[in-house]
Amino acid sequence: MQTRNVLLRAAAEVFDESGFAGASIKDILRRAELTAGALYFHFESKEQLARAVMNAQPESIVPWLESEGLQRLVDITLAWSQQLRADPLLRAGVRLTSEQGSFGMRDAKPYQDWGRIMADCLRVAAAKGELQAGVDPEELAEFVVEACTGMQTYSAVASEGRSDLGDRVVRMWRLLLPGIAVPAVIARTEVNEARAKDILQAATSAAFGREQGSAVND
Repeated sequence: MQTRNVLLRAAAEVFDESGFAGASIKDILRRAELTAGALYFHFESKEQLARAVMNAQPESIVPWLESEGLQRLVDITLAWSQQLRADPLLRAGVRLTSEQGSFGMRDAKPYQDWGRIMADCLRVAAAKGELQAGVDPEELAEFVVEACTGMQTYSAVASEGRSDLGDRVVRMWRLLLPGIAVPAVIARTEVNEARAKDILQAATSAAFGREQGSAVND
């Protein structure tokens, strides 16, 4: 698993920099400091490696969240807006998902995975009485995925390094919450970039602690 993760990270960095067409197995192996045998043990081709990077996007965010219900959904999008600027694995996954038609792939799974994760949050929110009557978790989750996809595309063109993406996510929730949540939940739901930075700081600390523990065990 450690070797697979090193390969994914190296591939993500190369795909992020060069896109699928510009990335080569040779470049990925050089970045990973591994042999071709190690790569082909885990991935049969560059296409399969690209698919793995595309499908790894939630791993950059979801494991680190402790919130529930509607706040968890908001936190996913807030953390995503920050991580997309900082994490090559997430950024490469987004780039490959958007460009996949150019290398003969048509896979909606990355979008569908996000939709399932978000719908789960909304089902919890509904059970807790946080949503207005008539709000469908699956329909709303799909809309949020669509909105975030469009926002990051727009932000990549409109600002340097998607620097305004966090503001766009905050604005999305400012417009959406009154139409989906009950008033008491709107009042207590935190929607700001400072919260996203706190989430990612905690995630970084947790990841560092896990790496240190692994090093000690080795």
